[in-house]
Parts: sequence; C-alpha cells; structure tokens
Amino acid sequence: MYIKFCRIYGQDKKDGAGEKLSPESKLSVELQEEKGKPTEGNSRLYRAACLFLTIICLVLLLVVIILSVKLQTGSTICPEREGTTADERRSRPSDSTCSHEKCEGLFPEMQPQHASCRQCPRGWLRYGPSCFYLSNFRLSREESRRNCSFSGGSLAVITNRGLQYYLTKVGKLSYWIGLRQIATTWTWEDKTELAESYWADGGSTGDCVSLSSDKPAEKNWRKVTCGVSTYFICQL
Repeated sequence: MYIKFCRIYGQDKKDGAGEKLSPESKLSVELQEEKGKPTEGNSRLYRAACLFLTIICLVLLLVVIILSVKLQTGSTICPEREGTTADERRSRPSDSTCSHEKCEGLFPEMQPQHASCRQCPRGWLRYGPSCFYLSNFRLSREESRRNCSFSGGSLAVITNRGLQYYLTKVGKLSYWIGLRQIATTWTWEDKTELAESYWADGGSTGDCVSLSSDKPAEKNWRKVTCGVSTYFICQL
C-alpha cells in the first residue's frame, strides 16, 4: 500500500513539473538536446574533404620534386644536327658532353634564336650574346663610330663566319663595320687584329671597311675612304 502511494506521488510530481513548462520552453530544450548530438553525416563529410585535400597536397608536392630533379639533372649531350652523315658521326670524338663552344660549332645558324635572355633595345637585332643596329641613314666612318658609342656600343666586330653570314642576310645596303687599317695592320674596334677576312674581288683603296650585303657573304668587304658617308652597323 505504501509503495503504490510513493509511485503515484512521484509520477504526479514529474507531471506537475512538466506542466509548468510552456510549449516554447519545451521546444527550446529539445533543440538544445539536438545540437549537442553530433551528426554522423556531417562527420563523414568533413573526413572526406580532409582526405581529398591531403591527397591533392601530396600530388602537388610530388610534381614539384620531380620537376626540381629534372631541372638539376638536365641532359648535357649535344643533339644531332640535321643532315649529319654516318662518316661525321664516326669521326666525332667519343666525348659527347655538350659545351657552349661545341654547340656553337654544330648549330651556328641557330645562335640568334637560342641566345641568352638579354633584351635588346627597340629596333636592334639580337645575335648570340650581342645586339646589332643597322642604320637607315648615312654618316662618315668617324661619325658612325661616335653614333654607336653614344648608344653604348661600337661599330660591329665580325669575329666568326656565322655573324658575317647573319649580317649579310639581314642587311640590304652597304654598312660601315668596326675594321680599320692602322699603319699596315687591320684592327677591329676592340683592338684585336684581323684574323678572318671576306674581301671582295677587285681592287679598292681606303683605310676603312664597308660590308656590302647585296653581295655574297664570302666576298663582300670593300676598302673605302673613311670620309665617305654610308650606312653603318652598331654592336652592343
């Protein structure tokens, strides 16, 4: 009898407490209980996103490592020139390690396209490590030299066959170059003596030299009196 009374009294007390809460309060309590419970779907989504981003980071890191290794261990073997015969391959030295001098010899005509990243002034042409300016107005040899010096350069110094052929190809006129006879010695603007020449056939007189680009590159240098006005080539 006593046990039954306690149970009824306890139940009535709980019901009374529940009745004291308004409907809005009950709803607020239920929402707070729901917030406290972790959502299993959201947890899976977060884990999947973290895994995806981790994989992307690892892939990018791997790509960076591979590119770094390739840049540091680039090939040093000189490529074959087009038209290389079997006899030329057999006569080539066994040491095929590439160097600047060897590649210049193999590909002289490609030097302007594969030069350094130096930027030439507007209107100048790049060949190898140098820039060249072909004038469109005429001056005497001394005036031409001063004009080139004012630009920070000098009259062109032709020290190899590739440059001789290149300037002949891009030019259309006769140009002063940086070669002059001092006493009995032909000397370039950089004070070096003439080693390889491309004199035109026929007699000509004068202590200065012009390059006639309308003539074959093998023979288009002419001796000219230094006071004559003609076009000129500057070199930086």
